Amino acid sequence: MRVLVVTSDVPLVEGGHRVIARSLVQALRDEGHQAEIFTTPQNRLGRQLSAYWATWLTDVGETGDGHPVDAVISLRYPSYAVRHPRHVVWLNHRLREYYDLWPTFRATLGPRGRLVQGVRRQVLHALDRRILKSRVVFAQSDTIRQRLDRWGALPSQVLHPPPPQRPYRCDGYDGAILSVARLQPLKRTSLLVESVAAVPGARARIAGEGPELEHLQVLAESLQASDRIAFLGRLSEESLVEEYGRCSAVWYGARAEDYGLVTLEAFNSSKPVITCDDSGGPAELVEDDVTGLVVAPDIDAVSAAVRRLQDPDYAAELGTAALNVAARHSWKHAVDTLLGAI
Repeated sequence: MRVLVVTSDVPLVEGGHRVIARSLVQALRDEGHQAEIFTTPQNRLGRQLSAYWATWLTDVGETGDGHPVDAVISLRYPSYAVRHPRHVVWLNHRLREYYDLWPTFRATLGPRGRLVQGVRRQVLHALDRRILKSRVVFAQSDTIRQRLDRWGALPSQVLHPPPPQRPYRCDGYDGAILSVARLQPLKRTSLLVESVAAVPGARARIAGEGPELEHLQVLAESLQASDRIAFLGRLSEESLVEEYGRCSAVWYGARAEDYGLVTLEAFNSSKPVITCDDSGGPAELVEDDVTGLVVAPDIDAVSAAVRRLQDPDYAAELGTAALNVAARHSWKHAVDTLLGAI
């Protein structure tokens, strides 16, 4: 079967949906299908309608050498606007500024901006409802499923993406808390920095790039914890596996995260995850005091979690349970479910 995995993109930003798209293509090929990523434009905020229109007009019916495309799996806005008779949506998210992040986004606008963006939001909601009602839709987490139900009453089934196909391993529990995320406010990396700084001897290793990097470095220095908090930048695949392998736990306490692929990456490395009770997708997967710790999003609660996971025996106990959960999520099951729906 010839399958296109369709997602949208903006220049020079590596999002989790790209990781999932690449992994899905690999899984499809492993199952004997021909597969490739097809990228549609996303455009800047305020120019979304043109991106939807361009995507709607895009021809995905044939390959470049004239063979029919047998199926399309799309991942996020506005890529799901492509038209194909056998099309399933495995939704990462819609334009969040017009959905769950609307109150925060609206608060940044002046009176005219609220009016203009409010109209655009209504138009986009109508477009999404019309398009997604005509598709088979899987949500990548229950958080996403709930958003689909709340905004549009759109039916969907939950299908969690497995982690990328890497040689995950556990090399021990060295006491460090690892963070793997884009450095932006929604990921709440600053909460990890403040919490680690509050626990004598605790260490954090922070992988990723983003606009908050300088702020986080200054914060660590101001808390006199810069010698215990390392900023690793963007890691290679090999280095990422090494970091997962040796840490004691992984932090993924983002606010209202869509899914959080990092959670199952950590589980596959036999590492527990610290997340927050309002973190969305990660909190669906982490069972408190079994595969990790689910805590309130404040310094006292996160610091207490960091302190508990300084015990390597406790970290190993949770990590073993996490690995057992990870085994329930396979790419073969994901491929069979998606293609079976069309």
